[in-house]
Amino acid sequence: MPSDSQKEALRSLPQVEEFLHHEAIEALTRMLPRDRVCDLARGIIAEARDAILAGDATPTDPDELATRVLRRALALERPSLRRVVNASGVVVHTNLGRSVLPASAASAATAAACGYSTLEYDCDKQARGSRHDHYEHLACAITGAEAALAVNNNAAAVMMVLAEFAAGRDAVISRGELVEIGGSFRVPDIMALSGARMVEVGTTNKTHLADYENALDDATALLLKVHPSNFRMSGFTESVSVALLRQLADKANAERASRLGADAGDVLVYEDLGSGALVDLTLDGYRETTVHDALAEGADIVSFSCDKLMGGPQAGLVVGKKRMIERLKQSPYARVLRLDKMAIAALEATLRLYMDEREARRRIPTLRMLTEDAAVVRKRTQDLADAIRETAPEQALDIRIEPDVSRAGGGALPMCDIPTFVARIAFSRGSAQDCERFFATQRAVPIVARLNGNCIVLDGRTLLEGDEQEIAQAFREYFEALEG
Repeated sequence: MPSDSQKEALRSLPQVEEFLHHEAIEALTRMLPRDRVCDLARGIIAEARDAILAGDATPTDPDELATRVLRRALALERPSLRRVVNASGVVVHTNLGRSVLPASAASAATAAACGYSTLEYDCDKQARGSRHDHYEHLACAITGAEAALAVNNNAAAVMMVLAEFAAGRDAVISRGELVEIGGSFRVPDIMALSGARMVEVGTTNKTHLADYENALDDATALLLKVHPSNFRMSGFTESVSVALLRQLADKANAERASRLGADAGDVLVYEDLGSGALVDLTLDGYRETTVHDALAEGADIVSFSCDKLMGGPQAGLVVGKKRMIERLKQSPYARVLRLDKMAIAALEATLRLYMDEREARRRIPTLRMLTEDAAVVRKRTQDLADAIRETAPEQALDIRIEPDVSRAGGGALPMCDIPTFVARIAFSRGSAQDCERFFATQRAVPIVARLNGNCIVLDGRTLLEGDEQEIAQAFREYFEALEG
């Protein structure tokens, strides 16, 4: 039962119809449909009622309730998914949408979205076509694969491959490669969902070829290698290369065929390459395995993300032997996990840039950011500092250009220090903490930066054209808000 004070608070809440005549609410109904405003008002009053019954202190004044309605209405009208400025220095920032699309890919996606397209229409044959045709020949030319299939992300690709080739059978994997990827998704969980039986071999830090060999039997469907794209082990470690797994699989397949006949089924070699580099990326002395490397070493199938090191849209590409990719195309999962026309358009346009590696490094933002010379970043960071000084009140900020380290992000190139330059900004008016909060919560275009002690740190490596002026304007707005 409500207490006497709760009953009094409940009685003080306005009725919905009465509340709709509040001056601020009536003004809101002139901008939004009355039914929507009525729903908002009813919801705010209901929340206040629930808070009172729960024993929480909550305002019941109509003016305060009206302010809440206005804030809720503003939040609903403002887009939730919107552009941000990434000054964090994390190139493939998962929370900020991973890779920035090349301009040509964004244009292609927009064109596909704004009209009809040749998604599944072959103009030459004047008949139904395949959505795979738009990107498959490009993926094969770049990686050396015989065939390719794109699904909506690499986790989906892994599940699809395992479900098609290892459901009800054994998939052998090193214990050192039972990784967890973003969002707490773990390789063992994906394997269980696919119906494959996971056979762990080796130890966390060392796995030998003999460990795989001892696990092979007639129930083995594939040897799974998971590339350590989001972690790195050092010290007393050992792993088995795709090339050695290829030799082991060939030996097992020959023995199985001689004993059981040609229909016995092959042991496949499958590598989940994760981050998916298509060109050489040697950073901080570490060279990332490319998709071409994995196929050349003998993998039957390789899958990887398209929105990480490749710098394209969210997708998972599966490349490899034609007969195996054709099986995947016939799987029900191919329909369930297929890409839409916008993603396919962006994927095709991104892959097309890779046909000229120099153009890819110049025009794909992710590749440019990862490989850009630190001297170029220093110049951009200096331009940023100059723009901020022009807009901020005199002596309000102490801005220093300093060397620092950027990260690849997105679970890619772990531990690679990418040299960069940052603007380290100390405050004599306001504070770094308040400014960072203002940048995130009060702007139509939020600014994502780093906090270091009492300083805001802005990394020039991840800035795009025009971001310097956007950040400078944000500082202007912050100091204007301080002045009231």
